[in-house]
Amino acid sequence: MSALLTVTASRFALERTPFGKLVLTNEAGERFEGVVPVRAFPIQSPDDGISLVSTDGKEVAWVDLLADVPQPAQDLIRAELTTREFMPVVTRIVSVTSYSTPCTWAVETDRGNTEFVLRGDEDIRRIGKDNGLLIADAHGIQYLVRDQFALDTHSKKVLDRFL
Repeated sequence: MSALLTVTASRFALERTPFGKLVLTNEAGERFEGVVPVRAFPIQSPDDGISLVSTDGKEVAWVDLLADVPQPAQDLIRAELTTREFMPVVTRIVSVTSYSTPCTWAVETDRGNTEFVLRGDEDIRRIGKDNGLLIADAHGIQYLVRDQFALDTHSKKVLDRFL
């Protein structure tokens, strides 16, 4: 059993197999096929604190700063995170069916227009110091509002009714 590896710029190798799985080889020569990168702070500090987790759920490496990882491995980690993480950013609230919950919201996001059901006011959570919000829909999809005060007037009024 290997100890946790804290990654510095040259202490591991990362490659993708022809089947699309990431393989981490540590400095001791141990290979871990199917590792998955997981962000410790996906919203506040997405490039700080990334764990590389094996298929059995054990952390096999820790990356303090993604910028310290060599560019080829950095690209593989970023690509893997992009395919795993789905968090549309709300750019505008078009309409809501009601100001009581549950209600359906029509929104514009960085990934296109969509509608979702808000089950309760508690599904809107404040995050961080930068006026950010996380909105969870009835299916568990998280929608990010980076700065609620940067939205248009109508969107701010809708949010005010729910916060």
